[in-house]
Amino acid sequence: MFRRYFLAHPADVGETYGQHLLAAGRFGLAMTAGGIACMIHAVVPAVFQTRGSDTVASLYRQMVAKRARARDAAIEMRTVEWVI
Repeated sequence: MFRRYFLAHPADVGETYGQHLLAAGRFGLAMTAGGIACMIHAVVPAVFQTRGSDTVASLYRQMVAKRARARDAAIEMRTVEWVI
């Protein structure tokens, strides 16, 4: 039960629990800040005009880059020829 709730998902994405805690926490804070900026923008349209879309684009780029690094590492591990 412990593994399923705390360790399985981080392992699925190639992270330890601590690494996942920090990464997910950073994403959550960024989304919260972007959301608050959007709510302020709704009331005062002249402020935070691109903050919401900038936040989404930045988080997306980070996720894509991480997936690409993980994919490249997996490919490298399968294709490296070991010489002894």
